[in-house]
This record gives sequence, C-alpha cells and structure tokens, in this order.
Amino acid sequence: MSTIDLIEAAAHRLQGHVRVTPLLTSPFLDEIAGRRVLVKPECLQHTGSFKFRGAWSAISALSEAERQLGVIAYSSGNHAQGVALAAAKHGISSVIIMPSDAPQLKIDNTRVLGGEVVLYDRATESREEIGNALASERGLTLIRPYDEPQVIAGQGTAGLEIARQAKAAGVSNADVLVCCGGGGLTSGIALALEAHAPGLRARPCEPDGFDDVKRSLEAGQIQGNPATAGNICEAILTPQPGDITFPILNRLCGPGLSVTEDEALHAMALAFLRLKIVLEPGGAVSLASALFRKDQIEGDDVIVVASGGNVDPGVFARALEFLT
Repeated sequence: MSTIDLIEAAAHRLQGHVRVTPLLTSPFLDEIAGRRVLVKPECLQHTGSFKFRGAWSAISALSEAERQLGVIAYSSGNHAQGVALAAAKHGISSVIIMPSDAPQLKIDNTRVLGGEVVLYDRATESREEIGNALASERGLTLIRPYDEPQVIAGQGTAGLEIARQAKAAGVSNADVLVCCGGGGLTSGIALALEAHAPGLRARPCEPDGFDDVKRSLEAGQIQGNPATAGNICEAILTPQPGDITFPILNRLCGPGLSVTEDEALHAMALAFLRLKIVLEPGGAVSLASALFRKDQIEGDDVIVVASGGNVDPGVFARALEFLT
C-alpha cells in the first residue's frame, strides 16, 4: 500500500530528475470560475505529463538485476512516454503496449524516446493480458499505469509540491481538482495533502460517460465504465478505479466532478489564451470542472492540476475554435 513515507522517499529519488511545476493564475479565469484559480501545469513536466514522476519512481526503486532485464508498460500514451524516457535515462529497455487509436503524436513520441511499441485494439483486446504475457515471456518488470505503489508514490510528489506552493500563496483551505483515470495521480496527491496540507481536499475530475471514479465514490464501491473508448479525453479512459487506488480515493477525496467533451475543449482554449499553456482534453477536465462546475465547488480558491499536454494538432485546432 502506498503511504506518505513512500511518497517522500520517491521525492528524494526524483530530486534533480523531475521539474517542479509552478502554480499559475489568471484574473480572466478567476472571473469565469467566481474564485481564484491556481493551475499546476504538469503539461510542462518531462514528456508533457505528470506520468514521468511515477515512471521514474517505479524504475528507480527496482533492483539493478530487475532493471537490466527491462520493463514493460501499457498506456494510451502519457504513461508510455514517461516509462520510455525514464527507462532510457536509466540505460535499460522498455516495451510499451498502446491502443491503436491512441493519438499518433503519443505513439511516435514513445518510439522516439526509445520504447518498443506494441499496438492493440482496446475495444476487443485486454492490455493487461498482453502485458502479463509479454512480461512473463521476456522476464520484464511490469510498470502498471496507476495500480502500483511506487507509481502512486511518484505521482504523489506533485501533491508535496502543491502543499508547499499553496502555503506560499496563502491557501490553506481549498479543493484540489485532479484529472482522474485509474486514480494514481489523485490518490498520490490525496495522501500527500493528508500529511502536509489537511485543509486541501483532492477531488477527481472525469469526462461525462466515463466517470467511474465519481460513481464509485457515490456508491462506496468500485463501479466500472460500460466502454473504454469513444471519448476525446482518451488519456484518462480506464475500465474502473484501481484496487489499490480506490480505497485511498474513498477515504480521502471529495465528490467527483465530470464535464463534457466540449467543456474540456473550451478549457484547453482558455488555458492557451490566458495561461499560454497547451493541454490535451484529458489533461483539461480539471480546469473545465473549475470553470464550468463552479456551483459544485466551495471556497474562495480552487487548485487545478492540469495533468498533460500531449495533443494532436487537429484536436488542438478544434479547441481553438471556441475562441472564435
């Protein structure tokens, strides 16, 4: 089980290898949200998303013998790139299982970063079955995208930064909105906040129709999605919350939030216009929640984790249409 001790140990190993991302503000976004919005742009992290944190944490925690055999991961793109780069920086090989409908940018980037890409059909094939088979066949260590204690610990380092940065900004009580797929980032941040900023509360944000975490929190038990594809927020589409992450989410998180595809695209456009950052749809649902679900948020401040920015040009062009 992931604990604050694992997160703080991961922070020590990550020091000098990950970027400390800032908290950005804009009076224009504050006006829309009806409160001060502080945005943590993990799109500025190595490989364009928070996933590098968890990948480095997990790989750096392996024994030398395990590392030399190589690692394997499954991902729609962001975890893929994070693992590929972290593996390359450790001088080891990586195999990445990716859905064939992942953005071409993410597939291409993963290959350039040194990952051996294996494509699958997410509608008819199980990435877990493929990953387990290849791991067994080649002796690779599987780095799971969220249901893995060392990955959660690495993602939790973003929460340690939020705790320090919020204190410096004079924020002691606020919701922290987090883009949520399987819950690795959200649960890691929630654990870090519990220990270092108990007045801050993590809340998962998801796309409408793929809000398994939101529904699971409401039910008090894990709920699945009827589909795992068919939404522009592909980076955070998962079958259900993780077995490790859900108990953490259930204990520490506030109610979930969900937004439409158009609201995610609109948030991308506003992030570009007002903060000068590029987000992908799945990385923008937290900002969309702050801007377009403001009646479901309390307090004078809200912190938003903008989790990724790996977007194909065509999708980004669609987002920019909301500015016309």
